[in-house]
Formats: sequence, C-alpha cells, structure tokens
Amino acid sequence: MKRVCYYVLFLFICSGIAAGDFTNPTARVKDSVEKVIIILEDESLVREIRWEKIGVVIDQSFDFRSMSQSILATNWKTATPAEREKFVEFFSQYLEEIYRAKIEAYTNQKIEYIGETINGKRAVVETLIITDNTEIPVNYKLKNNDGTWFAYDVVIEGISLVSNYRSTFAAIVKNDGMDGLLNDIQQRIDKYKSSEGFDSYSETPEIVRHV
Repeated sequence: MKRVCYYVLFLFICSGIAAGDFTNPTARVKDSVEKVIIILEDESLVREIRWEKIGVVIDQSFDFRSMSQSILATNWKTATPAEREKFVEFFSQYLEEIYRAKIEAYTNQKIEYIGETINGKRAVVETLIITDNTEIPVNYKLKNNDGTWFAYDVVIEGISLVSNYRSTFAAIVKNDGMDGLLNDIQQRIDKYKSSEGFDSYSETPEIVRHV
C-alpha cells in the first residue's frame, strides 16, 4: 500500500512535464497523470534523466510558498524574510528528493476521477486510486495563480500532507527554533543525495507510512 501512496504523490509532482489545459482543475490533474505515465513507461530513459525531469517540473506543479506558509502556520509570521525564503527552498528540495526516489513505485495502478469542487481560486479534485481490488481516496487541493492551477496539498484517505508536516515541523521549531528546523531539513536532503543505501522509508512522513 505504501507504494501506491508514493505513486499518487509523485504523479502530481510531475504535472508540468508537458503543456496541457491548466485552466481547469481536473484537466490539470488528468493531463498530468497521462504525461507522467508515458514517461514512467519509457524504457529509453535512464534513471538519472528521469530524475532530472522530475526536478525541473516540481516547481511548475506546486505552489510551494502557499504550502510552506500553511505548514509553518504561526511560525511563518514570526520567521524572518530570510528564514521564510530558505524554508521554501529547502522544503521544495526535500519533497523533490523524497518523491523522485519513489519513482519505481509505479505498477500500473488505475485512477478514477470522481469530481471537483471549485470555490473561487481554490479547488479540490477527488480521485480514487485502484490497485489490487483496493480503492484509495485521494484529494488534490489546488490554488489558481493567474489562471493556472497549482497543488498546495494532497489528502490521502483523509490525511493531509500539509497537516502532517505542520505538526512534525512545529515540534522541531518549538525545541530548536527555525535554525534547527532548517538544519534538520538540510540534513534530510543531504542523506538522500549522499547515501545510496539510505532508508528513505524511515524519513518519509506519516501520511505515506500509514497508507
């Protein structure tokens, strides 16, 4: 089941790979899934090239500033401008390292699009991931920035990625301050980059572990 969750999160991360209808929330997600599946099934791509493509498109898919602000909550207000910018930079790198490391998780899962709810510049796209006779509800929360929809949260079986990180990072800030949090994230990034045998599962947030 963990592999399905890795795949779910990875799919939307890679949504900027090719041009599509990004003015409609469901079309944005659906187009992303189709493009990513093509890349995942392209046996001519070596891992390094595939990972490079992921790194390029992540920034095109997520509104990391909005996500970071939601994750830090009150700590965002008390952080200095420099700390905010550094957190956005580090957190985006951290997610990139996590999910491109899970790229091999794709095993032909099916996706059904259940519906969407649009409220002004916010939207929720409801989907079901179907694998091994199991249906996993996955909701993508998106924000409209100048006519293009960007993801700012993923909710899997009722568990929010943003909420999970909020509680985890809040505890670190409480004990070690913003400097401690930034150092912690940097260490996690360094582990992914430097250790071929690093057990990424141990560093994966609870939203991933429990699905």
